[in-house]
Amino acid sequence: MSERKPYGLFEVTGIELEYMVVDRETLRASPTVDLLFKDVSGAITSDVERGDVDWSNELVAHVVELKTARPTPSIPSYREKFASEVRAIDALLAKRGLMLLPTAAHPLFDPFTETVIWPHDNNEIYALYNRIFDCRGHGWSNLQSVHLNLPFANDEEFAKLHTAIRLLLPIIPALSASSPILDGKPTGHMDARMEAYLHHQERLPQLMGALIPEAVLNEEEYYREIFGPIGKALAPFDPEGIMDHQFANSRGAIARFDRNAIEIRVVDIQECPGADLAIAELIVETLKALVDGRWVSNYLQRAWHQNDLLAIFKEVIKDAGATPIHRKEFLLMFGMDRPEATARDLWAHIFAEVGTGMSSDARTAITHILDHGCLAQRILARTGAEPDAERIKDVYKELAACLREDRQLQ
Repeated sequence: MSERKPYGLFEVTGIELEYMVVDRETLRASPTVDLLFKDVSGAITSDVERGDVDWSNELVAHVVELKTARPTPSIPSYREKFASEVRAIDALLAKRGLMLLPTAAHPLFDPFTETVIWPHDNNEIYALYNRIFDCRGHGWSNLQSVHLNLPFANDEEFAKLHTAIRLLLPIIPALSASSPILDGKPTGHMDARMEAYLHHQERLPQLMGALIPEAVLNEEEYYREIFGPIGKALAPFDPEGIMDHQFANSRGAIARFDRNAIEIRVVDIQECPGADLAIAELIVETLKALVDGRWVSNYLQRAWHQNDLLAIFKEVIKDAGATPIHRKEFLLMFGMDRPEATARDLWAHIFAEVGTGMSSDARTAITHILDHGCLAQRILARTGAEPDAERIKDVYKELAACLREDRQLQ
């Protein structure tokens, strides 16, 4: 039987959601995802197949990932599927006094004393990372995200999609930032996960580059400009060739030529699947408009250097929707003809332009974010500027309830 031809642009989406397993009362991280999987499958494994949604492990033993078993042509159809799996996991964890915790970073987690690297399948890869970087840090063991995988069928589609994604990456955290607190205090960054991530591989900077990927337009160029330097940087640390170059690429969006997809990795996970999928829908609709040249041509989009886009990104992870964007030429990429605007204003403009292509549930969730702020802003409104540990725990227990009930924090 011949292999199925690659999916074309926006034909399907692959979605991955990551959650931390914690104690129901103390919120202390629990490195017991292997026992959760054993409860379901009868053996310790790295993947549990559950029909439309699979469960899998991550680098650390306290994080579980839920993902579409196959790429889906309908993002909204997965809201109840993900919510149902969350409820199933929660029921299993409750027997041990545990639960799932949403948001992109645990506010009280101590990565230097609580990190446990996954000790089972794929451990040789994780051990290599740990040897090179020491994975006891927030940028390694305290970051839960949403990964969106979007397909391309050939080099021409890759060029258009990669170009559009590069342009959109800087403003995604204005919608999705959900990690304002680390080590028990507000960090000054709405998206502290991405701030930590920017620095977690500084020993080998080739792996991440400028986070915003280079403006490469085809597979050959990608291997030369991105995978080549990654391979050279890793070689002295990986004489056995354990690490695959596609796995080691840590940019904010990475090309996976093994499955003809680009994976977006800068999206903080929200308080419930409904909010996650709403953001996913808006990202996809925005990328469709960019790829189609709705506001400006693909050629003009391509002219942006990664360092210029990174400068905007660094401001947005700090202030999220309140970030002032002074680059008129950037706003024009999205059809906004103003000398400056906040990131929230830009997203409101984009939403007004493309929102008709989204599901009713997604439009409701995005309206809530635009009206009340990203999740990080809503968390800080609950905790206050100088919260104690008990106040933080109360707020995050409410977030865990939001996850179980698939509802947004008001």
